[in-house]
Amino acid sequence: MQVSDFIENRTFDEIAVGESASLTRTLTKDDIILFAVMSGDVNPTHLDERYAETSISHRIVAHGMWGGALISAILGTRLPGPGTVYLRQDLRFREPVGLGDTVTVTVTASEKRQEEHVVLFDCRGVNQNGDEVISGIAQVIAPTKKICQPRVALPEVEVRRHDRYEELVQRCAELEPIRTAVVDPRDHASLEGTVRATELGLIRPVLVGPEQEIRSLAASLNIEITGCEFLDAKPGPAAAATAVALARAGKVDALMKGSLRPDELMHEVVAAGTGLRTERRMSHAFVMDVPNYATPLILTDAGVNIIPTLDQKRDICQNAIDLAKVLGFDQARVAVLSAVENVTRKIPSTLEAAALCKMANRGQITGGIVDGPLTFDDAVSADSARQANIVSPVAGGANILLVPDIESGNMLVKQLTFMSGAEGAGIVLGARVPIILTSQTDKLRTRLASAAAAVLLVHAQRRSTPLPSAAE
Repeated sequence: MQVSDFIENRTFDEIAVGESASLTRTLTKDDIILFAVMSGDVNPTHLDERYAETSISHRIVAHGMWGGALISAILGTRLPGPGTVYLRQDLRFREPVGLGDTVTVTVTASEKRQEEHVVLFDCRGVNQNGDEVISGIAQVIAPTKKICQPRVALPEVEVRRHDRYEELVQRCAELEPIRTAVVDPRDHASLEGTVRATELGLIRPVLVGPEQEIRSLAASLNIEITGCEFLDAKPGPAAAATAVALARAGKVDALMKGSLRPDELMHEVVAAGTGLRTERRMSHAFVMDVPNYATPLILTDAGVNIIPTLDQKRDICQNAIDLAKVLGFDQARVAVLSAVENVTRKIPSTLEAAALCKMANRGQITGGIVDGPLTFDDAVSADSARQANIVSPVAGGANILLVPDIESGNMLVKQLTFMSGAEGAGIVLGARVPIILTSQTDKLRTRLASAAAAVLLVHAQRRSTPLPSAAE
């Protein structure tokens, strides 16, 4: 071991008045979030971005949360070091410390009390400009026995955030809100998501459902909906039929599922003659934000098509590529997933994967690179692809995963969600209008990301050619 691998204290007898030790750190967003998780301190002054002057994206007042921790670290590891008992501190926080500020904290022994082995330390912290941000006194019992031992290796701690969803919402900031029929919003999550999406300028909502019941629920939940437009309708399928009729008539730009079941809404959406079909097969896509993965990830189809045919998979693939373009992906890289990488008639999904690749080569699928069959690990891990001797522009860096069927897609999404901390914003593509298909368990941020994706799709459609003609 090297000397730096050891931690050694200064005993009471060794410490001289005037002796000092320092520590320099730069305040990061992760510091704030880690402290909030550890302490439960969710003071909006520290964490809420709506507090513009003290938000994560601007400035955060450190106070004892961070500066005091730095002082404690010096006293416990350097001066006096291991064996120190922290008795008290009296600190003043003179200036706010912002993200990116570099603070140097110094403790200086100012007084020794022989009878109890107490040492008083003057504490001072200055930022990168030399401004004093912390001052005060700390009192400790210094160790009397020498301690020199290997330094404990701290575990790596990673803060998992979903900034990609925030970026998605921010991309809509300059776009006009889209008129959205919110279908039967008779639960807290639906109403809260609608109101917040409205506040952010994503949607102009039309609440379709039993008006008095929705108003009573909003009042009981203290959710302000006075600015929302209403279209009174019976709950469930009746509300869905009314909302679909609005979209069919061009009176709304998108649909958003409320508290009704997904099948109740989709039954009306796909209805022949009265629904929202086009020549393109409808499909569901999750826009996934997966911690530790380099790019956003579109996963399809885990919500609409149960056992899609080859022709249906072609449309599913094209829908996903078109979505990737609207979301600003640098390049759509589609991995057609299966259980193995080799084409074999024993596993039909490998044959369809090979056919989709040929379709892409022949221009039947456009706008992206399609490769398969690929296993999940080869699709997302360059190391796995290398070990399998797969040379591909998609393997190891896929940003669209096309699953064989709804069962595998559903399981994969839930594995990513519950075991990897991922989030999935759901949307239905290929209809006359985008359909925001949220889950009852979706977080607010996921609902907002789904709405943002719909906004980007609507505006992209307005700038380009019209949707494929209706299929009656």
